[in-house]
Amino acid sequence: MIGSLTFLLAPVSSSSSSPFLSLHRLSCFHSSPSDILRATTRRLALAATKTRSITSMATEEENTGNVKRELEKVFDLALKATVPNETDVRPLIAACTAKFGDYQCNNAMGLWSKIKGKGTEFKGPQPVGQAIMKNLPPSEMIESCSVAGPGFVNVVLSKNWMAKNIQKMLVDGIETWAPKLRVKKAVVDFSSPNIAKEMHVGHLRSTIIGDSLARMLEFSNVEVLRRNHVGDWGTQFGMLIEYLFEKFPNSEDANETAIGELQEFYRRSKNRFDSDPAFKERAQQAVVRLQSGEPKYHEAWAQICEISRKEFDKVYKRLRVDLEEKGESFYNPYIPGVIDELSKQGLVEDSQGARVIFIEGVNIPLIIVKSDGGFNYASTDLAALWYRLNEEKAEWIIYVTDVGQQLHFDMVFSAAKRAGWLSADDSTYPKASHVGFGLVLGEDGKRLRTRFSEVVRLVDLLDEAKNRSKAVLIERGKDKEWTEEELEQTAEAVGYGAAKYFDLKNNRLTNYTFSFDQMLNDKGNTAVYLLYAHARICSIIRKSGKDIEELKKTGSLVLDHADERALGLHLLHFSEVIEEALTNLLPNVVCEYLYNLSELLGQPRRLADCYYVKLPQQLCGNAFISWELYPFIRYRVYKI
Repeated sequence: MIGSLTFLLAPVSSSSSSPFLSLHRLSCFHSSPSDILRATTRRLALAATKTRSITSMATEEENTGNVKRELEKVFDLALKATVPNETDVRPLIAACTAKFGDYQCNNAMGLWSKIKGKGTEFKGPQPVGQAIMKNLPPSEMIESCSVAGPGFVNVVLSKNWMAKNIQKMLVDGIETWAPKLRVKKAVVDFSSPNIAKEMHVGHLRSTIIGDSLARMLEFSNVEVLRRNHVGDWGTQFGMLIEYLFEKFPNSEDANETAIGELQEFYRRSKNRFDSDPAFKERAQQAVVRLQSGEPKYHEAWAQICEISRKEFDKVYKRLRVDLEEKGESFYNPYIPGVIDELSKQGLVEDSQGARVIFIEGVNIPLIIVKSDGGFNYASTDLAALWYRLNEEKAEWIIYVTDVGQQLHFDMVFSAAKRAGWLSADDSTYPKASHVGFGLVLGEDGKRLRTRFSEVVRLVDLLDEAKNRSKAVLIERGKDKEWTEEELEQTAEAVGYGAAKYFDLKNNRLTNYTFSFDQMLNDKGNTAVYLLYAHARICSIIRKSGKDIEELKKTGSLVLDHADERALGLHLLHFSEVIEEALTNLLPNVVCEYLYNLSELLGQPRRLADCYYVKLPQQLCGNAFISWELYPFIRYRVYKI
């Protein structure tokens, strides 16, 4: 059985029997955070001197599914034979259009600029390219080569090698095409809503982009720590706790049903805080009592947090996203020790009553202790970064938030580099990356809101997508053919999957306009179109009556037809596409690949001229992302 590949989007199912979300509150320590910090700071300083290059995300381990990497090995030998005295030359291989070949080596011009004037025998980049081609060792993967323009070496792959490589994947599993990355352990910090506030449409991007990056890393055999850095600490809890005490003097009465909608509870407490000086004073005292650990206040805080988690869980269940919660409160005990260590290194200075770290090239300092002695986001984020590097031993920490927080994280990362926590060069590990994203806009070009100018609740948006999907299915008479359970499951798969894909297909750095009509369109680059392509191929398979597993063992894969070869080549790009998406942290690269895959299979002439076996499996339930990859194969067994 071909191994399963799950990334970008989770399988969508209405089953409520399996746990979708794992949240663990870690609120007690077996040893002092300060002791832990002192014991590990030396380890981190030592580790920082032992960084590893990540100029290429991939390792040099064998990965025959990555054509680009295999060609780099061949051209590396040719380059060494062509310019033996140039020891720092890396092969520059890129996919190219079919007009010139399948791949291209682009070293000639760069080499010529390095060697001209050194008594070289070459007269220009074109002869350099000719020499590179001449020095290529025999390789079963290359059918032919040619040199174009100023020395570009174009490569046409052997269709026999292509077929052999694809069939090997079919037998061994798609996991054999996973990128081989240099990083072994990563933290992906995403979603991160605030306690006592509902998740809104702005959380959609962080949640699904972060989940997609985590899935791609996990597919690439990286251990991923999925962290939900919820906002569960701070001055706002004083007013929430005090309002809770005021409304429910008997704590046993303060349950989820009695409190009602947390967002409204938050608004009412905020109104009291702003309008009633006596309430404000009590709320400020409540913060002090909470932070000092008084049981009554800690219990009230825990109760509010638990009600919020249940609301968050409604969204995570719909999106099938797994997270482990380690919120602001978890890192709070580590802050004093971290600040102490930074101070000992001479990084912390006093400025207008506050304690700050000055960052080169930035006009404002990074405040880590406020003038009133309180901590802030920077304090927490530095403590969290320290913990992830030292205690969790992560090599790559990825933060998924909106682009508006870019400067904040740049300053945090710069402070960590000055402290020796992170490599000074982002091309080596350990490293931290901020994955910013743009806004979700309404049709008026402004931030998406309800007609009452309120932020759209994420759970409402997802359910509207499901309901519209269900309405279309009923309109097409599916309620007459399917059970209510089947109808509901399909509506969820299409609706939730369409919402996720509509976001993911966009470059994360740009804003995009949300539209239910475009999202659920069955034409163009949408999840619905991809689902249709899958259903079409599944129908062909059913009508064939063939045993796919048997065909993999006994059939002979050939790529004689031009369209078969084109699809085979596209499939062989898979590993390098995943690697590119991870290198640049851009899930839309994979979406584009999948859309083009569906387009290659969607032309009517291909149905008439070629032999089909199977396309990605389980797309209906997984919005085209949790799948087993089968190529457009000609086994010479049957014809449609």
